[in-house]
Amino acid sequence: MTTELRVLDAAEWDDWYGTLELAFGGVPEAPEERRLWQDLTEHDRFIGVWDGESCVGTAGAFTFRMSVPGGAIVPTAGVTMVSVAATHRRRGILSSMMRRQLDDVRAWGEPLAVLTASEPEIYGRFGYGIATYQTRASIDTTRVGLTVPEGTDEVVLRQADPVKAAAACEAVYARLVPRRPGMLARRPHWERLPLIDPEGERGGASPRQCVLAERDGEVVGYALYAIKPEWSPAGADGSVLLKDLGALDPAAEAALWRFLCSIDLTSSVRIHGRPVDDAWQHLVTDVRRCAPTQRDSLHLRLVDVGAALSARTYQAPVDVVFEVADAFCPWNEGRWRLTGDAKGAVCVRTDEAADLSLSVRELGAAYLGGVSLTSLAAAGRVRELRGGALVEASVAFGSPVAPWLPHGF
Repeated sequence: MTTELRVLDAAEWDDWYGTLELAFGGVPEAPEERRLWQDLTEHDRFIGVWDGESCVGTAGAFTFRMSVPGGAIVPTAGVTMVSVAATHRRRGILSSMMRRQLDDVRAWGEPLAVLTASEPEIYGRFGYGIATYQTRASIDTTRVGLTVPEGTDEVVLRQADPVKAAAACEAVYARLVPRRPGMLARRPHWERLPLIDPEGERGGASPRQCVLAERDGEVVGYALYAIKPEWSPAGADGSVLLKDLGALDPAAEAALWRFLCSIDLTSSVRIHGRPVDDAWQHLVTDVRRCAPTQRDSLHLRLVDVGAALSARTYQAPVDVVFEVADAFCPWNEGRWRLTGDAKGAVCVRTDEAADLSLSVRELGAAYLGGVSLTSLAAAGRVRELRGGALVEASVAFGSPVAPWLPHGF
């Protein structure tokens, strides 16, 4: 087989994207959704594999900046649109694209790479660890009440057109980014993503709706949602489908949840893709009737161990030497000494004896503070070489809030 891996030319985008769509089932996307991804494509950061005139492999890397523990916003490659044609599987095409992509990310000076996986088992061999999880639930509003904090009644709610309210919602979102690791600072055009609402993908639900939370004339929160009307012999049994919610303080957040849980002709609020420590779980009177479940979300890889570990802060003082294994990116292999605290950190190569031994995959999983090094050690994936080092590092790597990816890419 003779194939060519090359940077995507703008004129090739339709064929390239057609290969991607075919790999994911062959159902064409709605025109507005397709236009958005075409506008977001950074052609010099996207690659394809070609067999003669046919595109047989696709991969890209968006230019992102992501919040990490301590609030710093770190350059990050958002790996996306990875596919291999069914006719060309098991020929090394995926590995060749991952090899080229990680070499490029390193050359671009971006210490982190992240992705969401259609099949989670694929990316561990390339050094990606599961760094964030998300929650799905359905609040039975006929049997579950809310207990709201003081000040909730002072928040004014206003229905708004989602498009006209987009700037106000984006302003709230931007203020939230440094508060939670894993959130992405949105670049131009990404503000369109929450508004994509193809009629053919609504499944009988309404067009997207928006409510703004205001205090003293300032927007302090928002919720984007849809209503799916349903009826049973007993009467109305509709659902509120939450698409996005952001709030700057507990009272605004509680006001939005109370609104969603009290919309006429509905009996449930369906939630997906929310943080695992989301506030609604502590507002509801019976969390068991909400049936919360979790699944993996953001997969993260350290492309440059030293730069990545130096970019975040640590919630407790730490001085530990890691023995890092990284067969796919050998420039990360070896011993790294991390010293840091809540004010900053430095991570440099060292010849000192190692305190902990692990692969870059485990560092990726623990990096945002949502997965503990002690839990990874319990699974045999981190080995303690100096007594006490595991607890020291695990506490330091933690985050006071759960990391969260607010939207896919």
